[in-house]
Amino acid sequence: MADETKNTTENTETEAVAEAVEDIEDAAEELIEAADDDTDDEAADDESGDEEEEEEEEKAEKKEGNFINDVIEIVESTLLTVFVIIMIFTYLLHPVNVVGSSMNNTLFDGNRVFMTTVYTGPHYGDILVINNDMAYFLDENGKVIEKDITGSGLKECIIKRVIAEPGQTIDFDVDKEQVIVDGKVLDEPYIRQTVISDGGNFNFPITVPEGYYFVMGDNRRESADSRNGEVGLIKKEQIYGKAIVKYSPIKEFKFLFFKNK
Repeated sequence: MADETKNTTENTETEAVAEAVEDIEDAAEELIEAADDDTDDEAADDESGDEEEEEEEEKAEKKEGNFINDVIEIVESTLLTVFVIIMIFTYLLHPVNVVGSSMNNTLFDGNRVFMTTVYTGPHYGDILVINNDMAYFLDENGKVIEKDITGSGLKECIIKRVIAEPGQTIDFDVDKEQVIVDGKVLDEPYIRQTVISDGGNFNFPITVPEGYYFVMGDNRRESADSRNGEVGLIKKEQIYGKAIVKYSPIKEFKFLFFKNK
């Protein structure tokens, strides 16, 4: 009986030890699984953090790239604008300062106009900026002769209006103070004063030779123009350009195109 009880006790103790061992093993497994789970979570967190960092880096790079592109576009636009302005003021428009009263009341002393070097013609009514470096007249046979005006106060840049073109015949009726081109009295709404003489440097009527122009100021009695002995006919090569707009003073802004009726 004692042996049986001893055996039973030993068996019970053995079973208890076995169960305890199993419990310990289970607990160990659970700890290992928990550790694995924590490791996975940490790895996942690390991966998530890496992804966020990559996204932030991509956003930063994209933002930097956009900024650089914007700067490049601004620089390109600025350079293009500057280039266009340079081209315009080099080949199309040139500022010119008006000196004197010979073009009153269209232009006054101190006015500023834009002149263009790209134009058709010139034609009657156009206002020209002229390099008066030489005077041209006609001999008794209608042949062009040159007159050296070195030292003259009129050897300068002048601004006048085209009155007669190549091939046209110009004459003056001094008594009626009229200008006649191709037998027609000109209707001149732009003039300040009429003519009281023809100037005496040509034997009128004359036919303007090919390549030359007869020009006059709008203020006829105070204008040194083609009637003057130091101006004469204007050769086409003497023309700097055509005045197209008065821009200063701004309150007197005016386009200078003339419609020939």
